[in-house]
This record gives sequence, structure tokens and C-alpha cells, in this order.
Amino acid sequence: MRPAAGLLVFLLAGCAVLQPGAGESLQVSEIVSAAVSAARAAPEEQRQQLLHAQKMFAAVQDDVNRARLAALLATLPAPLRDEARAAALLEPLAAHRPETPLVQFAGLLAAGTAERQKLTRDLRATEKRVEAAEERANTLRQQVDALKSIERGILEREERRRKTNR
Repeated sequence: MRPAAGLLVFLLAGCAVLQPGAGESLQVSEIVSAAVSAARAAPEEQRQQLLHAQKMFAAVQDDVNRARLAALLATLPAPLRDEARAAALLEPLAAHRPETPLVQFAGLLAAGTAERQKLTRDLRATEKRVEAAEERANTLRQQVDALKSIERGILEREERRRKTNR
């Protein structure tokens, strides 16, 4: 049995040599799986997984822990989502060369995070424009109401004059 186990380990090691990045591909797969699992979990479980990832990154600031934490920060729902921090974590990782599976994943995640941040900025700018337009519409309504009031006053005075002149 031991020779068979030794042969299996030797063959697996040979596969890793033939497929560079296979171990990193597995790590990326685990990161994605953990992020999807966390996104589907209950809020308390999400918070715990985020805290665990933060502790892991604080203890060992390697690329895998960086990507794991960034993936959670980018995919968890608000208020746990922090796209700015995720982007800051991903930026140095996405710039690495050569492009390994982890670097490619970081680049993809960074691009998605940047797009969401842009959409959020655009949405906020649109909301501000809508608020300004609503304020302008309210001001115009008030001005129209004031003009109508003035017009009513003028019409009432004219009516009184007509009655007194008869």
C-alpha cells in the first residue's frame, strides 16, 4: 500500500510540474468558492468570514490572502462591502507580472470593482442632478403660485372697482 501511495504522490507532483500554476488555479478556485459561499450565507456568517479573512491577511500578507480578502470585500452585500478597500488591495496584485491565474483573477476582480465604483459615482451624480432639478421645479412652482396669487389680487381689485363705479 505504501508503494502505491508513494507512486500517487510522485505522479501528482509530476502533474504539478507539467501544469505550472495548477496549485494557484486551485487557490483561485477556493477563493471564488469561498466568496460565493459567503455571499449566500446569513449576515452573521458573512461578518465572521470577513473577520477571518481580515485576520488571515493581517497575519500573513501574501497574494492569496490579499485576493481572498479583496474578493469578500467586493462581493459581500452592504454594509460589509467595501469596494474602495478591495480596489486598494487588488491594485498591486493585478499589476504583477507574469500573469498567473491569481493575477488574472485579481485583474478581473479589480476591473469589476472599478466599474461598480464608476457606476456608483455616476449614480450619485445623477441623484444630485435630480435633486437640483426637483429644487428648481419647486422654486418654479412657488413662483407660479405667487404669480397666480398676484393675478387673483389684481382681478379682485378690478372687480371691486367695477362694483363701486356702478
